[in-house]
This record gives sequence, structure tokens and C-alpha cells, in this order.
Amino acid sequence: MTGGRLEGRVAVVTGAASGIGAAMARRFVAEGASVVVADVMAAAARSVADELGGRAVAVAADVTSEDDVAGAVERAVTEFGGLDVMVNNAAVMGATGSITNLVLADVERTVAVILGGAVLGMKHAARVMIPRRRGVILTISSPAGVVGGVGPHAYSAAKAAVLGLTRSVAAELRPHGIRVNAIIPGAIVTAMTADIVTGDPDDLEGAASALGADAPIGRPGYPSDIAAAAAYLASDDAAFVTGHAMAVDAGYTTIAGPSPFATGDHAEAGMMLGPVRTS
Repeated sequence: MTGGRLEGRVAVVTGAASGIGAAMARRFVAEGASVVVADVMAAAARSVADELGGRAVAVAADVTSEDDVAGAVERAVTEFGGLDVMVNNAAVMGATGSITNLVLADVERTVAVILGGAVLGMKHAARVMIPRRRGVILTISSPAGVVGGVGPHAYSAAKAAVLGLTRSVAAELRPHGIRVNAIIPGAIVTAMTADIVTGDPDDLEGAASALGADAPIGRPGYPSDIAAAAAYLASDDAAFVTGHAMAVDAGYTTIAGPSPFATGDHAEAGMMLGPVRTS
């Protein structure tokens, strides 16, 4: 694809060596952007960048390190001339266990990656974008940040915090022409979900089968679904959208289940008035 919605734009995507991050990097390049593929897994990041060609470069970056995040942003400026889109995608499942058994150091590390990484990404993206009076910042949250019981405690708390951070920073940066939004992916077929569902991070087919078995929309979600949403939010098609959390989850966080009042005995038109009281 040439002449896409992101033609001439420059993006940094953290956690871009695999899964959703790699899919976003690929979609952005396909839409005409140049991309800094930032990831703590340096070799895998280089592989993705090599695949994408001359409009992508790899940067080794641990999002808990301010120097690393600042360096990824600076690489975008020096290599491609600026920064138009910052995607805070890097995350870990992190600390697990009962609330009575959580190890505080593990919790702090989880929060440092998910929330701290988003803070640093927003900080250094804004530093470059404010003088230019334009830009888009996207952060990946999770249904665990909206619905209880679908993620570890620290992960859920950090992903919820990302949503609050998105709204707060959107309010600050709106007067500078910078849009700040979040994406809430549903159950997506990635190495992380494969590891959780099948015990093997390489078993993507097994993960797709397991996730698809109960998928309310008839199939599991794929990284390309999230990449499509990110491309929209990063583009001028979303020029009037900021402070928003877009759920790309087949309705998981907004639809409790199938409607019992439009099927079966209730399929035909009617009226339910409740019990009639005479006294």
C-alpha cells in the first residue's frame, strides 16, 4: 500500500518486536509511515525492522528506563525528522497470585512497565509534539482494566490506571493539537495469550482454536484487528477523537451476553408489563 492514511508520518511503537506491537508497526508502514520498532528484545526488533525495509529502524528499549524511552523518541527525530505518533504498547502480565500472597517488588515492576512506560512515552512524545502543535499518542490498555476477574491484580490495576492517565493527559495536550487515546484489545491471538491458554507461546494455532471456541463474534481477535484500530486513531480520520478508550473486543466489555429478550420465546414482538396489582 502506498499513499495511505499515514503517508509521511513518523511513529514510535514500543513492544513492537512481536504480537500486537509488530502488527501495528507493519500496518503503519503499509499506510505510509516510518516506524521506530522499539523493544527490550533487540534481536526480534531488528528482525521486524529488517522485514519492513528502509522505513523502519530498530531500537533496544526497556520502557522502565527513561533514557531508553527518550532515546527511542530521539531516534525517530534524527532518523526520520520528527514524531507524529507514539504508541505505548509494551507490557507484561507481571505479578501473579492471591492478594494475600503478592510480592510487592513484583507488583512494582509490573506497574513500572505498564503505567510507568506509558508515562515516559507520553512525556517524551509530548516534548517533541508540543512545539509542532500536532501529534497522536496511543496507549494499549486491556479488558482487565475495565472488568474484574480477567487479569492478575497488578496488571489489572495498571491497565486501569492507563485509562485514567489517557484522559488526564488528553485534557492537558488538547490545546496543543495533540490527541491522546487508548485501545482496549479483547482476547487476541499472540504469544502472550498462547502461553496463558496452551502453555506454549509458539502455539498460536492452539490459542486461536481455544479463543475461538467461545468467541461471541464467531472468531478470535488477531493483532491485525488492533493494528487497524491504531491506524484509524493515528490518522486524520480520527481528527475529532481524543480522550477516548476504543474497545476492540467483540463487545466483551460492553455486552454481558446474548440478548434473552430477542430470541426464543421472546423473538416475536410483545410487551412485558409486569405483575398487575389490584390492591
